[in-house]
Amino acid sequence: MMRALWTASTGMQAQQLNVDTISNNMANVNSVSYKKSRVEFKDLLYETMERGIVKDGQGKPINLQVGHGVMAAASVKFFTTGSLDATNNPYDIAIDGRGFFKILGPEGQEYYTKDGSFKISVDGENYNLVTSEGYYVQGENGNIELGSEVKDVTIDQRGFISVKREDGTIEELGSLSIITFVNPAGLESIGKNLYITTGASGEAFDTQNDGTGGNILQGYLEYSNVQIVEEMVKLIQAQRAYEMNSKSIQTADEMLGLANNLRR
Repeated sequence: MMRALWTASTGMQAQQLNVDTISNNMANVNSVSYKKSRVEFKDLLYETMERGIVKDGQGKPINLQVGHGVMAAASVKFFTTGSLDATNNPYDIAIDGRGFFKILGPEGQEYYTKDGSFKISVDGENYNLVTSEGYYVQGENGNIELGSEVKDVTIDQRGFISVKREDGTIEELGSLSIITFVNPAGLESIGKNLYITTGASGEAFDTQNDGTGGNILQGYLEYSNVQIVEEMVKLIQAQRAYEMNSKSIQTADEMLGLANNLRR
């Protein structure tokens, strides 16, 4: 009977983690570029009480085993493209594809993001393209410096940047760095819509703006790929599974109580 108590407790812990993940998805339903997560589970070790043995065509063909519950195996992010909404802000940029923007942190760390809600940072007479935290957006030549007297900025579908000055001249400034990964699900989330590479994700590959990372859309933002109805259904399923596991614990406790109260 004690086995049932421990087995059901692993089920409750697993569903608690499941609800935590679903809650995070729902909380970020309006977050720019947020990618939904899903927890994957696996069964725990089995106790073999009797092995199946067949000899000369006779015997028991199957095992007698009992499991010991469930464990969380992985938390997987889905990098499907979210909804693309027009903002008409020239510094809002979306990637319609699997590419990432490359960001340089304050201490030289390299980050990657799908969040293209960029801003302009004024350093004297020079304008820089940065994130909301002030981290520099990276291009083929490093930090993207727009210069001064910027009247208009144009970014084409391949990420090439053109700046129109106040005097009407147009200057080509190179392109954004669009990065892809062999296994983006292996990236590590560090918050603020930023990711870092891991051994599981593979090295960052600069697409050289060949289009494999997707099309660049200026004046658009990519929002969360969370489907709220889907998450609500998953939440109900997780709640019911948690409830059934708690009922298993209650039932095992009642059976132990009956056995404990037996009288000769």
